[in-house]
Amino acid sequence: MSVNLSDYFKSYFGENLRDQLLKATSAADEMLAPSSRLLQKRREAMEVNNAMTLQREDFESTLRALRIRKDELIEKEGQMKEYLQKFDNFLKENEVKRCRAVRKAGRERELTNQKQVDLLTLQEETKALVKERDRLEKRVQKNAIYPHYLDKVVQASEQFQEARQVMSRYDTLMLTREDLVRTTQQNQDSTENARAQLARFTEQSNDTLLHYNNTLAQLQSQLDKARAEGMIWMIALPMGILQRLISEGQYPRHGLIKLVLNLPLFSLCPGHQP
Repeated sequence: MSVNLSDYFKSYFGENLRDQLLKATSAADEMLAPSSRLLQKRREAMEVNNAMTLQREDFESTLRALRIRKDELIEKEGQMKEYLQKFDNFLKENEVKRCRAVRKAGRERELTNQKQVDLLTLQEETKALVKERDRLEKRVQKNAIYPHYLDKVVQASEQFQEARQVMSRYDTLMLTREDLVRTTQQNQDSTENARAQLARFTEQSNDTLLHYNNTLAQLQSQLDKARAEGMIWMIALPMGILQRLISEGQYPRHGLIKLVLNLPLFSLCPGHQP
């Protein structure tokens, strides 16, 4: 870039100087002698050279200043990028902190609400405990007569030396009473079981006896029926035929007729031979 600018300034100033020299030469050629004109040309060339040298130095100084400015701008750009990066990181950190603070505030609000609920619960429990304490204090005041009573019992008794022995004796008696109640209950349960078994056995015996009575009644009915049929046979058949049937074994209902023959009524029939 510096070479291009140098060429540009050289071409620009060179053309201007050349035009000026041509104009000065054309005007001076008409007025001066050749030797004077040569000296004048040399002087003008030196002036032009000095002017170009000054312009070159000025250009190089300007170019150095521009380079320094460029370096400063590059450095400032780097600083600005670094600052922007830091600022971006700062914003991100602030956003993270803000989100964390919002979450923390939410948790603290929830914790505060829970603490308020717990506080109300504790207040209710405190009221209940105060009420229970008052009730127990009244009960203690009401039962304060019993220690005095136990002291009087100890003083009046020769068996006990202090109230604790009376309480121990009372606990022993209560345990004995509980054992007796439990034993009595067990005996009552055993008695109830025995009564239930006896009732079941009695019911079963009654059922069996009823069954036997029914069977006996049926057998008695069959016996009465057989006797009645035997009487019919005895009346309907002549005695000789009946005895022959009996002796030959050709009569129906053998057992029933034998029963009829053994009846006392059979002896009343005519022609009976014992």
